Amino acid sequence: MNTAPAVKEGPAGPVVVQADRKAPNLAARLGAGLRAANPAFVLLFGAAGQQLAELGDSLRDGLHDDCTVAGCSSAGEIGPDGYSSDSVVAIGFPRDSFRANALILKNLSSLPVSNWMASLRQMNAGFAANPSRSSFGILLVDGVTGQEDALVATVEAALPALPVIGGSAGDGLEFRSTTLFLNGELHQDVAIFLLIETDLSVSEVTFSHFSPTTTRAVVTAASPDRRQILELNAEPAAEEYARLTGIPRDRLTPSDFARSPLLLRTGQRHHVRAISEATPDGGLALMSAIDTGTVLTLGRSEDLTQGFTEALESLPRPPLMILGFDCILRRLALERAGRVADMSGIFSRFRVIGFNTYGEQHSGMHVNQTFVGLAFMPPPSDRPIDAA
Repeated sequence: MNTAPAVKEGPAGPVVVQADRKAPNLAARLGAGLRAANPAFVLLFGAAGQQLAELGDSLRDGLHDDCTVAGCSSAGEIGPDGYSSDSVVAIGFPRDSFRANALILKNLSSLPVSNWMASLRQMNAGFAANPSRSSFGILLVDGVTGQEDALVATVEAALPALPVIGGSAGDGLEFRSTTLFLNGELHQDVAIFLLIETDLSVSEVTFSHFSPTTTRAVVTAASPDRRQILELNAEPAAEEYARLTGIPRDRLTPSDFARSPLLLRTGQRHHVRAISEATPDGGLALMSAIDTGTVLTLGRSEDLTQGFTEALESLPRPPLMILGFDCILRRLALERAGRVADMSGIFSRFRVIGFNTYGEQHSGMHVNQTFVGLAFMPPPSDRPIDAA
C-alpha cells in the first residue's frame, strides 16, 4: 500500500492511498488510510465493474454516513510515485476543508439536455455555496458514449460562473466499456457531477504539448454523430491528412496521428481534436466532436515535459495536491519517447494524483491529448481565497 498525506501540517489537504488491484484486503488497506482524513468525499480511480462497486461499498461502510464516494474505471492511474497500472487510487478530501454534493446525469446517449440543466441548477441553488470560499465542479464521464462535447456545453450553460474540470473514464486500452460508481450504485451511460466548496485556494492547470503549424484544412464533409471527418479540403479525409503530413496513406500509424493531431482554435487557444484511426472508407475517426465547415490546423508536437514543469512552477504557492486528468494518448507518447520516468518524477514532485482518461473537460470544452488539473494550495494569509 502506498499512503501519502498531501500535507502534514497547516490546512487540511487531501489524503491519497494507493494499492494494487489484486492486493488482499484491498478495501481495508484503502480505508485505513482514508479514515484519518475524515473525508467529506472520496474519489476512487482504477477499479472497474463489480470490483469498483464492491470496493466503493466497503469504503463507505467504514466512513462517515454522509461521505460521498465516487469513482470510475481508468486507462491508467497517477499515484504518489507517478504513473502506474492495475492499481486503485483513492483520494480523501477532509471535511475540515471540503464540502461536496453529487449528481448523476443519466442517459448520455440520448442527451436529455433540458433535464440535465434543470437538475444542475436545482443542485446549485440547494448547495448554497459560501462566497468567501472557493467553489468548483468535477465531471467523471462514461468515456465510450461520445457525448462529452454536448455534456460539457450543458454544464457550462447551466453553471456559467463555476470552474469545472473532468475526465472521461477509461477501459485500459480496450475502448469498449467503462464504469462509474456513486454512493452504492454502479453506472454506465452517465456522468457524475460533483459540486465542491473548499477553504483552500484552487487554481486550474492545463497543458498540451502541441503548437499550431501554418497548415490548415477545412472539413468539407463530416458525420457528427460518429465523430468522423469524411472529407478535408474536398478530398477523402485520410488521403488529404496524409498529404498534409507528408506521410504515405498506407504508412499512417496511431503514432503519426498522436504526433500530428488536428487543432481547433477557440478564442486565443488551440484545442486538440485527436484522431483515433483512419476508417475503412477513407475517413478519420476523432475523439471529440466535429462538423462540416470546421477549420482545423495541423499540430506540431513539442517537448512533453518542459512546458508542463514550467506551468506547475508558476503556481502561486506549492500545491498540497493537484487533482489530475491526463489523456492516455499523452502517456502512450511518453512511453514511445522513453519519458515516462521523467513525467512520473514531475507528478511526484508536485503531488499530482488522478488517472489516465479517454478525454478531458475544462473551460466548457471537451479536449484530447491534454493534461487538465486543479491545484489545491494553502490560502494566502493576506487576502481572501480566490478560485481560479
